[in-house]
Amino acid sequence: MGTSILGLAWRSLMNRRVSAFLTLIAVALSVALFLGVEKGRNAAKAGFDNTISGTELIVGAPSGPINLVLYSVFRLGNATAEISWNAFEMIQSRDDVAWAVPISLGDSHRGYRVLGTTPGYFDHYGYGQGQKLSFQDGARFDDLFDAVLGAEVARTLGYELGTPIVLTHGLGRAGLTDHDNRPFRVVGILEPTGTPVDRTIHVSVEAITAIHVGWETGTRNPLADTITEDMIRSFDLTPKTVTAAFVGLKSRGSILRTRRAINTNRSEPLLAIIPSQALAELWSVMGNAERVLLAISAFVIAVGLVSILTSILTSLNERRREMSILRAIGAQPAHILILMILEAAVLGFVGAILGVVLIQALFLIGGPILTAQYGIALTGTGLGLVDLVTVGVVTLVSVVLGIFPAITAMRRSLADGLSVKL
Repeated sequence: MGTSILGLAWRSLMNRRVSAFLTLIAVALSVALFLGVEKGRNAAKAGFDNTISGTELIVGAPSGPINLVLYSVFRLGNATAEISWNAFEMIQSRDDVAWAVPISLGDSHRGYRVLGTTPGYFDHYGYGQGQKLSFQDGARFDDLFDAVLGAEVARTLGYELGTPIVLTHGLGRAGLTDHDNRPFRVVGILEPTGTPVDRTIHVSVEAITAIHVGWETGTRNPLADTITEDMIRSFDLTPKTVTAAFVGLKSRGSILRTRRAINTNRSEPLLAIIPSQALAELWSVMGNAERVLLAISAFVIAVGLVSILTSILTSLNERRREMSILRAIGAQPAHILILMILEAAVLGFVGAILGVVLIQALFLIGGPILTAQYGIALTGTGLGLVDLVTVGVVTLVSVVLGIFPAITAMRRSLADGLSVKL
């Protein structure tokens, strides 16, 4: 009997295929939006957490963990203070430190940040699940005025190996503050990583010092142009300060002890942070926006489910004769009740399934495009528990919403006869 009632419910929906189709579309779109937001949120968080890996500590001036991770990892904002080169060498020489890489920020090129570092950066900087930087073309910098571009910089600006580039002093627009007397040459282009590395231009820390010879007052000294490149190369270009340092330890077990030792350093105030903790703290700051997105997507699902109730309620008057005929051929009131509830369940279940298929298709098509064009890898967007739970919840709520019109239809079927007038 259950199978025949289910078949009857399906045929009844097909008899009203236009309204049923529109209802299915409404449910499918709402489910797709919800799953898109949920999976996109989780993928974004995973990408956020994987922006840097393999680095146990980030050391900078005491400016707060969030600020330090913003400018050192995400290249956002500027450091309020820097650390001395002596402090960096002290950190590098510690017995528990396996490697230390300095970074120097401050300049830009056509809106992209310039990062001064050492060749060790390309060996030790990791992202994702321990992935290392690799070259799409060329190699790391070797000469003083070599530059290595992130994938997005090269793609957006159309640069290739050998392209000359001029850096800009600070973050202002190109023009009067250009270091045009010290042009660089592109020698390497990195593979896309889906991290801020893609939007960064990498040069040596010595190059950062070199281009600022004659800029000691913050503006360009006219006499700077009289200093030749050969003269520049003969200078001691060891930087006096750097913005921060990425640090790897010989043993992860010593991370708390090393951090405490650096933070209590008496010769110079320093701040050592654990990247994962700082990233978690930063993500929590954005928690309100995350909750708003979830609330909006859940509200959209509610609107889609209400369309099921609306569809069934608006058809009740038109179906009074149908219900009376079913009663006349032997259908019990319970059969009418089950029939209406099944219709709501079918609409909810099929609509939810269509929503899952739709969002999976969008991720399947859009994922490779995002990876190829922007280096953004959408992880964790495949079929999973959240899809199953969403389909189950939507179907269950559809059943609950179908109870009211089902009871109404059952009562009317008891009162109406074949002579009912529509």
